[in-house]
Amino acid sequence: MKKYKVLIDPEAKRDLKEIFLYIALNDSISSANKLLVSLEKTLYKLEKFPERGHIPQELRQTGIKKYLEILRRPYRIFYEIDKSLVYIHCALDGRRNVQEILSERLLR
Repeated sequence: MKKYKVLIDPEAKRDLKEIFLYIALNDSISSANKLLVSLEKTLYKLEKFPERGHIPQELRQTGIKKYLEILRRPYRIFYEIDKSLVYIHCALDGRRNVQEILSERLLR
């Protein structure tokens, strides 16, 4: 089985930090830690199964098919596969205006 290397974009790292801080401030540090560990596990599962994601609905409508997403509800992780690398572009709360954020980050 081929193993891929997962690379996390600085913006995606910032997303994870913001998610952590939001949960820590509005719930607890313990909950924020548990969520962060869960999100990181989801990211690193892509080392073995990068094709498990699907084309995001917002991008499918534009015909762009190089980006995929996986879910860890309510969070959506957007990435692309390039040879043996998986690039994580963003980790977003699916309750936000994802279309607008993707337009700003991925479609520039």
